[in-house]
Amino acid sequence: MSRKKRLRRISAAMLTVPVLAAFASGAMAQKPKGPGASNGSGVFYENYVNSFYDSNGDGHGDLKGIAQKLDYLNDGRPHSGQDRGISGVWMMPINASPSYHKYDVTDYYQVDPEYGTLNDFRSLMGRREHRSDGDGLLG
Repeated sequence: MSRKKRLRRISAAMLTVPVLAAFASGAMAQKPKGPGASNGSGVFYENYVNSFYDSNGDGHGDLKGIAQKLDYLNDGRPHSGQDRGISGVWMMPINASPSYHKYDVTDYYQVDPEYGTLNDFRSLMGRREHRSDGDGLLG
């Protein structure tokens, strides 16, 4: 395998692993609390960003749209009945790519402009740190 291919694979892993870890760590690492608490298992939502929620009216879902709808997936209140009870989110590829599904990545270091910016991605990941309850989607 060429050095360039190895670098691309490592770069892809560097973007993919933190996304999964950020969403899963809080949901899977929490110990059950109180009556009816979860045993640590949960439901993951596979998110095709392009079709999830369009925050700017361009006809395509985007990272800001996901951030705006996090409470729809999991509001951090286990028995509120107002959310879907999702424990974690698995996002489809968000890197720059010429195809609709984004699996043929052309730039592993950037977010596809159709979905937003790297700062939008960082902001979405930062939402994890702003959750006060320690439970739910972003832990």
